[in-house]
Amino acid sequence: MNRALLAPLLLLAALACTDKKPAPPPPLKGGPQRLEPLERVLPADAGERDAVFEVAPFTPLGPAAPANAVKVTLDGDKPLGLDLKTAAKDVPILLVPVGDTYLAQVAAALAALDDGGFEVWLAHPDAPIAWRLTLRDEPGFQRWLEQLEPGKVRVIQRADGFELSTNMGKLQGIDPNGPSVPARGGKMDLATLQKGLKKIHSRFEAAPDLCFMPSYGMELAEVARAMAADSTAADAAIFPNLCLVYPRPKAK
Repeated sequence: MNRALLAPLLLLAALACTDKKPAPPPPLKGGPQRLEPLERVLPADAGERDAVFEVAPFTPLGPAAPANAVKVTLDGDKPLGLDLKTAAKDVPILLVPVGDTYLAQVAAALAALDDGGFEVWLAHPDAPIAWRLTLRDEPGFQRWLEQLEPGKVRVIQRADGFELSTNMGKLQGIDPNGPSVPARGGKMDLATLQKGLKKIHSRFEAAPDLCFMPSYGMELAEVARAMAADSTAADAAIFPNLCLVYPRPKAK
């Protein structure tokens, strides 16, 4: 071959080789795997009949409120009945929700308690137990999410059930497009919710806290009932610290 023609061909071949991109590395093996879908807790006699719209029985357990706590009734849009400007900061405040008192109705009171740095407890409406809460508004919740801690476990509570979410994604239920723990027959499935929390804790054993994120139209009494799923005894909890995410009212 003519040397005058050979040189350009060699140059083109060299350029073609330099344009080739290296093959991507193979995916890493042994990384964290997604949790298996959560199966519901069936009623004891579910095998003998159709129990699609029934939930397994659940007995709420948990700690008692501090003996020196000041009880504050949350009754719809009514004022707290407690002057937070003069209230002692070293005395716990026990919130007692009444009837259909919704989260949105008490948002201003929760913001005042949060800003005041009070020790806040939420009473269960049906049992003599309560839970100490860390109150977080939306900015506070975002700061919590950004902390470098495992899990970031939260329970999103809506009328159709509970969605359990972590920093690895959602814990799926039987229906991947539905809640992790769907409501059945208009009732919360607390036995299955507790099972789901235990399942997540087995993956995130070092996770220090659990945040409940109710919809703004959720009754606060229903939130307190749901929080019982985190307690396995009067002095034992799946996640040791509970937080409540609330909607801070806009400044006027």
